[in-house]
Amino acid sequence: MGGVRTALYNYLFARQQGGDFILRIEDTDQTRFVPGAEAYILDTLRWCGIEPDESPFHGGLYGPYRQSERKEMYRAYAEQLVREDKAYYAFDIPEELETMRQKYKTPENPSPQYDHRLRMEMNNSLSMTLEETERLLEDAVPHVIRIKMPEHETVSFTDMIRGEVSFHTGTIDDKVLLKADGMPTYHLAVVVDDYLMKITHAFRGEEWLPSAPVHILLWRYLFGEEHMPQWAHLPLILKPDGNGKLSKRDGERLGFPVFAMDWKDPNTNELTRGFKERGFLPEAFVNMLAMLGWNDGSEQEIFSLEELIKRFSIDRVHKGGAKFDYEKAKWFNHEWIRKTSADVLEPLVKKTLEQDGIPTPDDKLLLKVIELVKERCTLLADFTQQAAFFFKRPSHIDRDALLPKWNEQKNQFFAELVRTYELTPLWHHDDLEKGFKEIAAAHTIKPGDVLLPLRVMLVGGKFGPGVFDIAALLGREETIRRIEQGLLQIKQG
Repeated sequence: MGGVRTALYNYLFARQQGGDFILRIEDTDQTRFVPGAEAYILDTLRWCGIEPDESPFHGGLYGPYRQSERKEMYRAYAEQLVREDKAYYAFDIPEELETMRQKYKTPENPSPQYDHRLRMEMNNSLSMTLEETERLLEDAVPHVIRIKMPEHETVSFTDMIRGEVSFHTGTIDDKVLLKADGMPTYHLAVVVDDYLMKITHAFRGEEWLPSAPVHILLWRYLFGEEHMPQWAHLPLILKPDGNGKLSKRDGERLGFPVFAMDWKDPNTNELTRGFKERGFLPEAFVNMLAMLGWNDGSEQEIFSLEELIKRFSIDRVHKGGAKFDYEKAKWFNHEWIRKTSADVLEPLVKKTLEQDGIPTPDDKLLLKVIELVKERCTLLADFTQQAAFFFKRPSHIDRDALLPKWNEQKNQFFAELVRTYELTPLWHHDDLEKGFKEIAAAHTIKPGDVLLPLRVMLVGGKFGPGVFDIAALLGREETIRRIEQGLLQIKQG
């Protein structure tokens, strides 16, 4: 959800400002490469209706749009920083880094970093002679390039959400810019690519805020801060109790999705359920996400994507995290199902019913049924219970709901109701209700006492829309058949 919301806010702002929404695949960490993830990202954005203008799939003037395909261009910038004494070569092997963390660990500094305090104790071009460094490079000894963070500087920038933000460089370690395999880290790649792609604005999660001073210095050293995009660091989406960032495990534990769509891990085959497959409309999912940390200052909560584009403003995004409420998410979906036309819902409902083994051969009937029952549906899956009985006669009815109060008077009432319905000239709601009440009066029965049995006979249980609306759509022959079948099952009970 967090990733989709970040994309959504970028999309809304880009559309509002007449700009372009760009998807760049930042795959510099090849150890985290997951087959199918790129296609999943695009499918998710497409389902949400926020498809990019430029991406690895759409092309554009500033490609390639995968950082792994831009690998060769980053080293030149890293080498430039080394020449200008803004970065350095580091030849430390993993065992030496672990030794450093243990050797310099103290109660005051429990997690030693590779920084200005320890860099001269390590194997790098700052602690070595020029000759030693050149020999190691000539021998192709594996190495990384690290930024040389200043000791006593304050780095500041204006965040579009948080205002003026400042950092002291003495607390920040010398981040790796170029890895031993020649791939850049996010820090170098994002700055170089934002410059070359002429990015003007970038909204990202607040977990990237601590990296901002590194990025600002890289902008300053390589391109000048005047070319730097405007940044907004978005608040976290929190667990329902507000205690920490929402995670996949929280969804599994509490029984709700945290992914937009189903995701099957190609390594473990573990399936993580998504909002789409849980029965959410994309309009509701996007609406809900937009409101997680933003509002337009009014009491309005239901927004179409077009309305969000018009009303969105980054200065209305909250600084604090937003608690996720699954019941509220379902409320958004219920509202969108209610306001969506039956024509639009029809293919979604048809697919839902057919997946549950309910054939829907009559599309005209299905449209009428959707219009009748959609007010009662929170998720698309609810249409199965609310609509299935229109297309598939229940094999059993809830006799336990009827038997305790059943008597011969009611048996005679329904026998006469069948005879009357067989002769009713017009098969409409009002005529069916009128005939029902007249027979009830003739048998001195309160209509309410036989209304529930009629419902149970028609649908199988105590649910569904208005009982005469149900009968009107079922038609004369099917309604009578279900009443007769119901009477037979009650008699058997």
